[in-house]
Amino acid sequence: MFDITPFKETIKLESDLLFTRSIDHWINAFRLRDIVLSTGCKNYRQENSPVRKYRKVFDDNSFPDVYNGLMYFRFTKTAKDFFDRVKLIFANWEPIRDSLKNCREDVPSTDLVFALATRLIGEELCTLPSADFVNFVHMKPAINNFNSELTFREVFVTEFDQGMIRINNINQYHPLHYYDKTFVNHDLIDYYER
Repeated sequence: MFDITPFKETIKLESDLLFTRSIDHWINAFRLRDIVLSTGCKNYRQENSPVRKYRKVFDDNSFPDVYNGLMYFRFTKTAKDFFDRVKLIFANWEPIRDSLKNCREDVPSTDLVFALATRLIGEELCTLPSADFVNFVHMKPAINNFNSELTFREVFVTEFDQGMIRINNINQYHPLHYYDKTFVNHDLIDYYER
């Protein structure tokens, strides 16, 4: 990402994130760091999620709870150092994996690699720990307390109304990482393409 972006400042997003409102006001917070990784996630009720089912290797190794799905970086030495370390971790994954507690990832997730790079660079340089708004609603089953054999659309009532997404009648003000690719339909696509 660092090598290909043509911009001095970049916000990188997962392709399955939807926004129901502007996050322009976040830029002032982002600019407090050279790189900002989102931390933690929220459930559909807009609450910080305490669920750790998907983060056991993070907890076992005391890694920062970062997500690559929503991040900001500037064209700076700190960001370059971060992404250089990311490349090294990917290139040397097997011995790194073997040095970690309870890590069984043959191919590392970007979240895990970014957590390792964050630990190496310094969490204070890569996150805004007091800004719990720099994250998103994650619709994975355990985070929202539903059976993993179902999709969230089978469990919850979802609505899309003039740009607002509601799940069980709760407006989704944070970016929504819908995770279930069947969630996007023609109405949503048409709305976002306008």
